Amino acid sequence: MRVRQSKKWLPLFAACLGTLMLLIDVTIVNVALPDIATDLGTGLSGLQWVVDGYALALAALLLVLGSLADRVGAKPTYLVGLVLFAAASLACGVAQSAAVLVAARTAQGIGGAAMLATTLSLLHATYTGRDRGIAFGAWGAVAGASAGIGVVLGGVLTDLLSWRWIFFVNLPIAAITIPLTAIAFGPSPRRADRGIDLPGMAAFAVAATAVTYGIIRGGEHGWTDSRAVTTLIVGALALIAFVVIESRSAAPMLPLPLLRHTGLVATLIAALGMSFAAFAASPLISLWLQQQLHLTPLRAGLSLLPMSVSAFLVSGVFGRQLHELSPRWTIGGGLILIGVGSGLLTVIDAESSWTASIPGLLVIGAGVGVMAPPLVAVGMAAVPPQQSGTAAGAVNTARQLGLALGVAVLGTVFRSAAGDTHPTLSHFTTGLDSAVAVASAVGILSGVLVYSLFRTHERLPQRTPTPVS
Repeated sequence: MRVRQSKKWLPLFAACLGTLMLLIDVTIVNVALPDIATDLGTGLSGLQWVVDGYALALAALLLVLGSLADRVGAKPTYLVGLVLFAAASLACGVAQSAAVLVAARTAQGIGGAAMLATTLSLLHATYTGRDRGIAFGAWGAVAGASAGIGVVLGGVLTDLLSWRWIFFVNLPIAAITIPLTAIAFGPSPRRADRGIDLPGMAAFAVAATAVTYGIIRGGEHGWTDSRAVTTLIVGALALIAFVVIESRSAAPMLPLPLLRHTGLVATLIAALGMSFAAFAASPLISLWLQQQLHLTPLRAGLSLLPMSVSAFLVSGVFGRQLHELSPRWTIGGGLILIGVGSGLLTVIDAESSWTASIPGLLVIGAGVGVMAPPLVAVGMAAVPPQQSGTAAGAVNTARQLGLALGVAVLGTVFRSAAGDTHPTLSHFTTGLDSAVAVASAVGILSGVLVYSLFRTHERLPQRTPTPVS
């Protein structure tokens, strides 16, 4: 559709505001975790769920809400997502227990999934030609900057006000975005023939949640704990059920024949591996900076900023040159670089100051800057054009799933190595070193696998904007 010249960029503004909110909330919570733990009286497992409740909801619902948006329209789906996200943010801010906070974070993730599944569709339907390229570029810049904005804004709000304001800040933004969306966007096209795979969604959600819960529970109570074993078995059975459902569904959430395309499989592995290796250790690093080194939330947020700055500079300065390389070098090589950066974080010991993390964070950021920008575009190009939207959703789903599983696994590794509910600085850094060593191994091994799956002659397709975190 066309908009009047005077209001041409209002839809872009509305889409970027919503995207900024939902992606900032992936990282804004990290620097507030120590204060949340103190205020709500929760331990590491509770903090893991504060992060994972959001990530799991995004991962479980992104594809199915994309299908729903095709049927009812992207605009109403985006609006409902905004309203739910705002209401859940208010519930997060007033939560008086860890259980309520986790439930509200999950509701935030549901709203965020509706928003992330529709923003690019809305921009694609609103703009044409050169304006569409400008809109996608602006959206990509906002998405890419969100990780850095999140850690700094989280530090400022937690330091000056309280951790509750990292959620309250969404309310005025939503108050602007909701009416602006209602006014700026025209009616969305609908596809009545597009089915909604509710059984597949349910099976995927149960599998992801049960496996994550089982890992966290096993790390906290031991791997012979009956509840941990039971939930892991339930997760495995739900995963099998998901495969069966998708193979028989008339409108599957993830058409299994897509996995015959090795380029898409490589991209899915890369998306999961990137989130695991690059971002899953951030909550532990934040706890080290604040609980062990006693930095303020703001200083902790600034200490985590080198990763985002490095990613931004590498993608901005070298993006054109990297675009000429095969994905096996940009995506596979970027993953290996992330793994090396995570390995550099193992230099942290009981005598280290916050500066010990800088080399590792810079190298991780460089790896993210190399591989993240082309990730979705490569996945979309690997499949037939009519299935590119599903491929894009699958890649974003893999990213959120990688974060959720990574936080669970690395938290379990940390707890096992630290060996105490309230570890000393020496024990804490031992646990942190073990966790980032696992992250390093995941990054390097997945990078080698991705490198081997991509063909030598492949080149990057035309770039599509994609969130960096």
